[in-house]
Amino acid sequence: MAEVVSPITRQVSRESREIGTPAVDIHLEDVQDCLIYDRHGVSIPFKKLYQDRKSVIIFVRNFLCYSCKEYVEDLSKIPKDVLEDADIRLVVIGQSAHHHIEPFCSLTGYPYEIYVDPKRCIYQKLGMKREERFTDSAHPSPHVKSGMFMGQMKSIWRAMTSPVFDFQGDLHQQGGAIIAGPGSQVHFSHFDTNRLDHMPINWLLQLAGVQQTLDFTDKPKIIHV
Repeated sequence: MAEVVSPITRQVSRESREIGTPAVDIHLEDVQDCLIYDRHGVSIPFKKLYQDRKSVIIFVRNFLCYSCKEYVEDLSKIPKDVLEDADIRLVVIGQSAHHHIEPFCSLTGYPYEIYVDPKRCIYQKLGMKREERFTDSAHPSPHVKSGMFMGQMKSIWRAMTSPVFDFQGDLHQQGGAIIAGPGSQVHFSHFDTNRLDHMPINWLLQLAGVQQTLDFTDKPKIIHV
């Protein structure tokens, strides 16, 4: 039987998940009008993502980051009907130019909504971290398969072989995850402290209302609980 996960309504870090931390003060009103861009360069205000439905929104570091690539590869394994049954949107936001979206989706197989915030307007206004912090008590991400050295080598190689040589975003910027909507209500937020500090996908899905647990070790298998 899958482990029962208790609801979480506050910021969670790797070293303090068991003991709890103070609530994060996030106001979506501060970022609702920030523009994000789709793969065609068409802009929409950020609030469009969560106005009408509950949304799980993942902010990645940059599209060259090996850990973000492997995390999004696992996001791509979520069956569409799982999201539809829970009536939630899954959205990834990066901080590169919009022309990097299509190659990133081809690389990861990610089929859901994805946008970019090239000026890092949302990242900055929400207070996402811009430097990495590692701790001895950090837990390894269940979604990152590469070691740090090999992962960084892969990222550098992808940058060198990209049609446009750039790092596809600020290398120091960290990401995070929020569950919001409908309206401006924030149900959950987590800001990454480093490249391995992604929230486990099953945690996010269950907090958003998904009643199943997915197995990301190979192909996603639904474990009924």
